[in-house]
Amino acid sequence: MRALAALVAVAGALATLAGCGEKQEQTGPVRSEPFELLLDYFPNADHAPIYAAQANGHFRDVGLDVRIRAPSDPSAPIAQAAAGRVDLAISYEPQVLRARDGGAAVTSVGALVQRPLTSIISLPRAGVRGPRDLRGKRVGTAGIDYQAAFLRTILAEAGVDPRSVETQDVGFNLTPALLTRRVDAVLGAFFNYEGVELRQRRRDPRIIRVDEAGVPTYDELVFVTSAQRLEDSDARGRVRRFIAAVGRGARDLERNPQAGLRGLLDANPDLDPRLQRAVVDVTLPFFMPPRGKPFGWQTPREWQAFTAWMRRNGLLRAEPGEGRAFTNELLRGEGL
Repeated sequence: MRALAALVAVAGALATLAGCGEKQEQTGPVRSEPFELLLDYFPNADHAPIYAAQANGHFRDVGLDVRIRAPSDPSAPIAQAAAGRVDLAISYEPQVLRARDGGAAVTSVGALVQRPLTSIISLPRAGVRGPRDLRGKRVGTAGIDYQAAFLRTILAEAGVDPRSVETQDVGFNLTPALLTRRVDAVLGAFFNYEGVELRQRRRDPRIIRVDEAGVPTYDELVFVTSAQRLEDSDARGRVRRFIAAVGRGARDLERNPQAGLRGLLDANPDLDPRLQRAVVDVTLPFFMPPRGKPFGWQTPREWQAFTAWMRRNGLLRAEPGEGRAFTNELLRGEGL
């Protein structure tokens, strides 16, 4: 009787998840199954919908026992996903395209953050009010090649000779490099995180969002899996249920951001609750899909435009391989 009651509860939860304006679908009864997610970084507010889903029982409701891990190495998530060692990993749209260009059979199956967060950030003393003001300035970067291409595109759009801008690789010490005046601006910081943190410290950051300065828009954070898992109907079902449950977590955040943060703060007690709440407030609109689309939606024309931009900038060299870089087929109501 207890097992039957559990199956009935799961089936009811799946029916609820299929609502909210999306097509009804039949997923059938599910049992509690292990599911492993590898984050792109340490747990933070960019992952808030995932932790809200976990804390509020949405994974359990769809029959998943989810384990969330932080990577030991920032390059690990894509590699682990490609090798099939995790069910899903979180990565970045540019990284997915680069990995596929290098022969990795990975596919993005849903967007977590649906616009670029990467920005150029400076402090008032540098006098950088817009891209044109970067002329003659020192810009710190994390040494990521596609972000260097972001800078070239932004400077070209603003009519600034790239030879007039000095770049320094400061690794991931972007904010310290800015605060110690090692550089005048940094490229690679997130407007929703480092930008918010600098505001809380009353440093009045000046922020240039890359997609507002000439770089085509893209999905900053995406869920990635291997081509092999996409061919497995059971694995596809688990991914579909996982993403739907994360969508429920995102809606929890909409209704009550403070309550939705509980799971994240439990997972990473070292986080500053005030900062995380402020970051969630800024990021919340970018967790949400376009009107009429399911949570996790990836806009095909935006992927096409960004892929074309990467090719023009020499970041992708191989011809497109088999399969697709992204699919919406595992989102609620899609691919039926």
